[in-house]
Amino acid sequence: MPDMKRDRQPAPRMGPPVDPAEAANALLEFDDPDLANQLFGPHNTNLAQIAGRSGARLDSRGATVSVSAPDSRTMDLVRALLRQLYSGLKKGTEVTAQDIDYALGVLKEEPGTDVTAALSDAVFTVSPRKTIRPKTLNQREYLNLMRARDMVFAVGPAGTGKTYLAVAVALSMLLARRVKRLILTRPAVEAGEKLGFLPGDLAEKINPYLRPLYDALHDMLDFQKVADMLEAGVIEIAPLAFMRGRTLNDAFIILDEAQNTTPEQMKMFLTRLGFGSRAVITGDVTQIDLPAHTMQDARSRSGLVHALRVLDGIKDIGILHFHEHDVIRHPLVGQIVKAYELDTPDAR
Repeated sequence: MPDMKRDRQPAPRMGPPVDPAEAANALLEFDDPDLANQLFGPHNTNLAQIAGRSGARLDSRGATVSVSAPDSRTMDLVRALLRQLYSGLKKGTEVTAQDIDYALGVLKEEPGTDVTAALSDAVFTVSPRKTIRPKTLNQREYLNLMRARDMVFAVGPAGTGKTYLAVAVALSMLLARRVKRLILTRPAVEAGEKLGFLPGDLAEKINPYLRPLYDALHDMLDFQKVADMLEAGVIEIAPLAFMRGRTLNDAFIILDEAQNTTPEQMKMFLTRLGFGSRAVITGDVTQIDLPAHTMQDARSRSGLVHALRVLDGIKDIGILHFHEHDVIRHPLVGQIVKAYELDTPDAR
């Protein structure tokens, strides 16, 4: 193999120093220079990300990358990651920063996993250029639970894809005619502001609380398609109070912001489930807006907290807890979530 540094100025290495006595070294060559450039990222940003996450050092030349790792385990991880991401590119799967983090997490926990299969697991195809896929290990597990169970609870901070992925799965099942209706609901509870001061009639006052559900739909379907489905009753978006007294058959039902239900409201919702229906309940127990003097008092009033305790152990109900490392918004969001979680009264 030719010397990669010959007649070229060495590019800056990416990653921490590696002890030569313990280092494992490898040289990986890729047969398509264009795909190799996509793999490495603009100005080697993908390689820099892999170096930062794994502790290895990487240096690219043309379609070749040299890897120096602190131990053989890290070397195996990085080598498998690069080869699988490259294989995904050959199959037309785009590689993003989120994909790299996801693939690293999968390979660390399950070294023999086919990451390309996981990355190509489409939940919902919006367009040829946009496909909704799981981006973290927990999102992957969430997707599997929604496909396998008739009732799933997803609990965790904002930005972890709880509602967005549920809407994507619901739309995929609706368009595949596995269910006849999609019902999206959430409690209309103020988060610091007063509902009565909002302008308009009752429907107009409630609409802002349902806006995030509309946003998710409009991100996956064009505006007119959503409007037509709403008018036909194929999709229904309504406050939780509108669910009382109904039996919902052949429907995919999503209860969002479930931490703001009371135990009575939660029981009412859970018993609406009819034949051929599925329900997904999402919420964040750290963001309870029910009237209370303390967080402990708020938790005691939350229907989501109560349901998680009462229903624990029922094997046909899936329960998944997301964490700050599952946040897929701006990287700062995960750090902010973690900082707030650490800000307990004892830490002050």
